[in-house]
Amino acid sequence: MKHSKPAHHGTRGGFTLVELILVIVIMAVIAASLAVVMRPALDAYVDSRVRAEISDQADSAIRRMLRDVRQAVPNSIRIPNTQCFELVPTSTGGRYRQGRDTTNDAASCDSTWTSACSAPLDPSQATTDFDTLTPLSTTPSANDWVVINNQNTSDVYAGVNTAQITNVQALNDTRGRLRISIASKQFPYGYDGGRFMVVPNSQRAVFYVCSGADGTVDSSGNGKGVLVRVKNYGFNAAYPTSCPAAASGDIVASRVLSCTFIYDPNQGATQQNGFIWLELTMTRNNESAHLAVGAHVTNSP
Repeated sequence: MKHSKPAHHGTRGGFTLVELILVIVIMAVIAASLAVVMRPALDAYVDSRVRAEISDQADSAIRRMLRDVRQAVPNSIRIPNTQCFELVPTSTGGRYRQGRDTTNDAASCDSTWTSACSAPLDPSQATTDFDTLTPLSTTPSANDWVVINNQNTSDVYAGVNTAQITNVQALNDTRGRLRISIASKQFPYGYDGGRFMVVPNSQRAVFYVCSGADGTVDSSGNGKGVLVRVKNYGFNAAYPTSCPAAASGDIVASRVLSCTFIYDPNQGATQQNGFIWLELTMTRNNESAHLAVGAHVTNSP
């Protein structure tokens, strides 16, 4: 009797050391190849994102300055040098009553004024109350400032044509929209425009200051300067000869590489419009965004 030998089926328990080494080498080559191909694309993506972010920040800073310029008291921009400028932003403005309400005022108003009478603003005499005729975007508050007829830059800073508000009363009748009471003031005579502006007491004059922006970057590739907005320091009659300390201001933009501010108060043949040039460069991680804008400034009170 013959006995057959059982068939032997061998099984492998795993990878050999050589196979593992080959897999590791192949994966390393693939990873290195991908890094060479993908690294420039990733760097370009990161750089473009940084540029987009700093461009947006620079744009926001420029828009903030332009908003104050466009809302400023006419002829109030002062610029001691190309690194800063001063102005007096307003919160609202409108038309004031220039003459009596002859239709609705009582006859007694001609000789004796009472709160029931209309209150015109007459530059020929001191004023303590006047009525507004137009709706205002923001209701003034006590301690805010009224400015009328600012034809000379120094007037608003020296208080020649400003008066502090003591009370605001709603009228909404034939006399006008609001009755504004002020500290007794005789405004400059000869102005017939009938317009007034309101300056918030919480900020008054404002300085934009570019500090530390010397055109160089730090060890991280960031601009070393800051753009700040200094406010609520009052009104200084003397024309500024230098920029105020930036430490006292609110930061508008950081990582600033350079700034240039230029102002011409008499642009054009009519001499009623100024022109301001704002230039700002911001740098982060050695990526820069440069924005420059020019804007006309209305100087007609």
